[in-house]
Amino acid sequence: MVAVSFAFSWRNFRLLVAVIRRGNSDLELDQLPLRIWRALVILISQRPVLRTRLVTSVLHALIVWGFLYYLLVNIGDILHGFVLNLRFMGAGALSGLYRLGADVVTLLILVSVIYFLVRRFVIPSRELDFAQNVVLQPGAKTRIRNDSLIVYAFIIFHVGFRFASISAGIALHGPDVWQPFGSMLAGILLNSSLDHLIALERISWWLSMGSIFIFIPYFPFSKHIHLIAAPINHLLKPNRTSLGALPPIDFEDEDVQELGAQRLEQLGQSLLIDAFACIMCNRCQDVCPAYVTGKDLSPAALEVNKRHLINVDMAALAAGKSSEALLDNAISSSALWACTTCGACNDICPVGNEPMFDIVELRRYQVLTAGEFPAPLQNAFNGMERQGNPWQTNQDRMAWCAGLNVPTVEDNPDFEYLYWVGCAAAYDPIAKEVARSFVKILNAANVNYAVLGAQECCTGDTARRSGHEYLFFEMATQNISTLSSVCANKIVVTCPHCLHTLGAEYSQFGSDFDVIHHTTFINDLINNGRLDIKSRNDDYPDITFHDPCYLGRHNGVFDDPRSVLESSGVKLLEMDRSRKDSFCCGAGGGQMWKEEEPGRESVSAARLAEAKSTGADVIAVGCPFCKVMLNDANRADGASIQIKDVAEIVADSIAD
Repeated sequence: MVAVSFAFSWRNFRLLVAVIRRGNSDLELDQLPLRIWRALVILISQRPVLRTRLVTSVLHALIVWGFLYYLLVNIGDILHGFVLNLRFMGAGALSGLYRLGADVVTLLILVSVIYFLVRRFVIPSRELDFAQNVVLQPGAKTRIRNDSLIVYAFIIFHVGFRFASISAGIALHGPDVWQPFGSMLAGILLNSSLDHLIALERISWWLSMGSIFIFIPYFPFSKHIHLIAAPINHLLKPNRTSLGALPPIDFEDEDVQELGAQRLEQLGQSLLIDAFACIMCNRCQDVCPAYVTGKDLSPAALEVNKRHLINVDMAALAAGKSSEALLDNAISSSALWACTTCGACNDICPVGNEPMFDIVELRRYQVLTAGEFPAPLQNAFNGMERQGNPWQTNQDRMAWCAGLNVPTVEDNPDFEYLYWVGCAAAYDPIAKEVARSFVKILNAANVNYAVLGAQECCTGDTARRSGHEYLFFEMATQNISTLSSVCANKIVVTCPHCLHTLGAEYSQFGSDFDVIHHTTFINDLINNGRLDIKSRNDDYPDITFHDPCYLGRHNGVFDDPRSVLESSGVKLLEMDRSRKDSFCCGAGGGQMWKEEEPGRESVSAARLAEAKSTGADVIAVGCPFCKVMLNDANRADGASIQIKDVAEIVADSIAD
């Protein structure tokens, strides 16, 4: 039985590995001891799983911990199958503790699996379903249900019959204080005949062991493989300078025939492991702003579809067959362009999946290879390529600071900080006020700063997240050269997208700039006593702070803007979704430059409603895109609340 099971398992696991190896090599093994330690901590603590859905997560964790303990239990049982009188772990206290652990874990596993069985089949949870407009592979739902039933049945069968065998053995050979639950069942069996007890012990043992040897070859095709794939995912994931730092394309590689990814095998190996690691919990779609507002994008469905495409043709894919195009098979075109790249799906996933990266790779193929993308994005691309900004304007880059006497690098070559204004602050009327307010703060604190002026060019954030990696590469190269030529070692920005691109992504091209967001910079000025601000009185409007995705979730800046607001003496009210769990404004991923895909409501309207539900009079933001999007939603809602950047609130508080 062991030999046959091993042979089939070896074949099937080799197919799985062969499919993964067809992807682009992006797995990393640097700092391996640290990576192993981190993966073990995540596996044993189940910390990412326990972050939400507490009851369900605890029961899932019990199954994982039970699975880990049962690795030891199954080794003992297999050895017992070869050596009949073997006493695994001996006969002392260690053996007793081992049996106690197995007894308790068995009961916890059975209770947990029954809960999930009820949750999936008896009282189906809406959290496990998908909206009707989401693309799912034909048969995917049926496969999920069947696979779930097989997994639950196997666990109950394997663990249940082992429990029955152990209990019959206790009834035959006498009580065991180390196995209280087994002894309870043994007490019920004591009225059975000796022959019946012997038969129950032996047959249950064989059924328990037989079930595991039958299941192991099926393991690579089952969603249960996530128990192995998830730790491997955490172990081998590429290092990211931040949550959403996208991988570059090597445009000098002449072997690359197509840019981006059209098919499974063109994805990175880490993204193929994602499909096997996915536990189909749908937590990613719960936090996806596109899905929540009724669009047909579900990050969970994308991973489910990837897994389904692999499973139905695994042997052929492993042998080198080309897979089906992912677009329209794993994700619709509408869903592809609905993503705001907010990173919520990457952040919430308990097994380390990164569906946002799949979407960007597919966008890259559509833009760079197929030339098919939403028409309005072409205008933004043209503007960045010809005028150096997505606004497509030739307006003077310094017009925003008329009357403020802002020094350029030519005026002040010995500056300490370079203020990177950004395209939004330079050209958008709403964002200009943020830049002007920030200049007032810089001047009040006597900061030695300068701006690039006409030399400043868009960072390329919109191009990169929309799939136009080549345009981003050109802009990044140009900007790095410009910044290096003026010795801009310290850069302060008022846009989180600029913060992310300059700080987290330009380093991929050899730069090493110290980039700081203006809320962090202002907080430092206040803490160092360089900025004197007036404390608000009790009549000042209450404020709620909206965490920009690219400031908070992507780059971990949560406390600084709040500290600044609290220093101003305002009352701060938190939204239900804040900090790492903040909801997107809807502007990222190129959405600022195109029409939003059809849904129940706009992302910005949903966020505005949440902000208003706090009872605040003002929404404070730290991103020009957030301010524009929420301002548009507010105007459509009757302008019932004020929207101000943190810099504007502070500038109004500067002591005379």
